[in-house]
Amino acid sequence: MDRPEGGGTVALWIIRAFALRVGRVPARIVLMFVAAYFVIRRGPERRASRRFLTRVHGRPASLIDVWKHMFTFATVTLDRVFLLTEAFRRFEITTYGIDAVHHVIEGGKGALLVGAHLGSFEALRVLALQRPEQSVRPVIDLEQNPTVSVLLNALNPALAHSIINSRGDGTTTALKIHEALAVEKALVTLLADRARPGNTKVAVSFLGAPAGFPTAPWLLAAALKVPVVLCFGIYRGGRRYDLHFEAFSDLVDIPRGKRAAAVNAVTQQFADRLSHFAKLAPYNWFNFYDLWVEAEQPE
Repeated sequence: MDRPEGGGTVALWIIRAFALRVGRVPARIVLMFVAAYFVIRRGPERRASRRFLTRVHGRPASLIDVWKHMFTFATVTLDRVFLLTEAFRRFEITTYGIDAVHHVIEGGKGALLVGAHLGSFEALRVLALQRPEQSVRPVIDLEQNPTVSVLLNALNPALAHSIINSRGDGTTTALKIHEALAVEKALVTLLADRARPGNTKVAVSFLGAPAGFPTAPWLLAAALKVPVVLCFGIYRGGRRYDLHFEAFSDLVDIPRGKRAAAVNAVTQQFADRLSHFAKLAPYNWFNFYDLWVEAEQPE
């Protein structure tokens, strides 16, 4: 799970420079060839894509399916350039369930916004337009994809400064998150579908088979005693994004005497909702790792 994410710094900077100079439409044409390159040259991602698409579609995935998957990923990566530069006017963004976010903001405790490697997390920054006074603090493993850090510092230094780096000591990360919640009443965003190396996973049912999901997000939520809202920014083609927010839990409760069962239950609850959105937009699935293989490995 420590394999770096696809898309190197040089490639992303070339896309950035080209996109900002000539525009999104010509850049998308170039991305068709970039996606073909990924299908041919990136074996681990190609195999993970094929396994996922086969499972979610219920039929063997073709190379065309994999290319479409890679092209969607490349398009969302391209759009990151515009979204990070506050260019929301380029897109048609439809929001669903935003009342769930307003509810936790008005509660005054801060909240965890939990998502996955599904769609665009940058598109969720439309919240900054609706509630500019609200602090939003992303939790990101900058060592897993250092390109993100470089790009953020270049395109949006203020957002780069707001990041809580999850690489390193777990206690330190938890304390930083607690401070953001307690002092800033922040919305802290994190992804809950991929475990970091050495972190504990639990096997739950995902798309019809046992899959390994991290337990850390739910143990953290229980310790912090703050509400949890699910959030997914789904790319819908063209210039369209759908932002889905969904109340998940006012309080994640993991009793000490029933810890294993409670962790399993809340992780399964998340996997069920993630399965729903993955089926809704399968080509938005950008977790190019085999969760099912990992679930079969001993902890």
